[in-house]
Amino acid sequence: MNVAIVYDRVNKWGGAERVLLELNKIFPDAPLYTSLYSPNKASWANVFKVETSFLQKLKFLRDKHEVLGVLMPIAFESFDFSKFDLVISVTSEAAKGILTLPHTKHVCICLTPTRYLWSDYEKYFNNSLFKIISYPAVLYLKFWEKIAIKRPDGVIAISENIKEKISKYYGVNSTVIYPPASSILDVKKITFPKEKDYFLVVSRLVPYKRIDIVVEAATKLNVPLIVIGRGVEGKELKKISGKNVKFKEFVSDDLLRGYYRNAKALIYPSDEDFGIGMVEAQIHGLPVIAFNKGAAKEIVIEGKTGTLFKEQSVISLIGKLKNFSKDRYNEKDCYDNGMRFSNLVFRNKLKSYIDDIIINSNI
Repeated sequence: MNVAIVYDRVNKWGGAERVLLELNKIFPDAPLYTSLYSPNKASWANVFKVETSFLQKLKFLRDKHEVLGVLMPIAFESFDFSKFDLVISVTSEAAKGILTLPHTKHVCICLTPTRYLWSDYEKYFNNSLFKIISYPAVLYLKFWEKIAIKRPDGVIAISENIKEKISKYYGVNSTVIYPPASSILDVKKITFPKEKDYFLVVSRLVPYKRIDIVVEAATKLNVPLIVIGRGVEGKELKKISGKNVKFKEFVSDDLLRGYYRNAKALIYPSDEDFGIGMVEAQIHGLPVIAFNKGAAKEIVIEGKTGTLFKEQSVISLIGKLKNFSKDRYNEKDCYDNGMRFSNLVFRNKLKSYIDDIIINSNI
């Protein structure tokens, strides 16, 4: 079976990229189609044969996201998938809108409905003038998306949280298959860091992740915190942090496993579509302190594998950190909970979905 994989942009590293690497293990010969590819920012993609759209040639537009959004539908509709039997799109934007012929089945793994058009529209367009100017483009993209989401032969949601959003914004039904815990589990070696008994953050440092809450809370309490990740908020977060907070832009997977093992808890302050980091922590026996919204409610078992704080605020998080004790949680409980989202579970459910629903056309 000839298989192709499609992704919005190949220019970063995060949870979605780990899903793509898992798909590469299942379909090692499948090429990766994308609108834009930045090899220097996405070294993980060297396992794929990457095919790019015409946007790759427009170098002056690569960082102009406000323009690229309007061009994305054309970019993905321009690809030819006629030689493939199956195409799997992994998307939080326009990759779901590819065009296929009847003999080519299309499975869409929807990470989330496009945030800047739907759930986070007010956050992205908080400038009144920009909102007015961009309104025709937003209207067009919303119209296009509602058509595009009906093109796949089947839509997979990565959580119950996202299933609800797909239904709310697109009016489409979907099947929940949780993404795999990630390729980190294939790393047999564990390298332990010198640090011990710290709170841990593993995340891209971007505004919606709300890492600022964690940094401020840890600084006020003067408790050890290690932040692993990089992003546009890196410099600002360092400015508001105390000496008790350490930043590490990148660590190898074997060292990341060590950081999980030596930590007191992983902190997840964002409203997540899923949150692979939470699962990774649980599999390493680590409890999670997470914001009580989004997929955290599907992953963390309150009082058993972690705890949830009610408000996305420094005060609410401080209330949890003050009295937190890792000894209250059993490593095996955390591990067993995390294994609900293992690579093997993902592979089996995806294969079953493709075999029973797509290939047999039992949609």
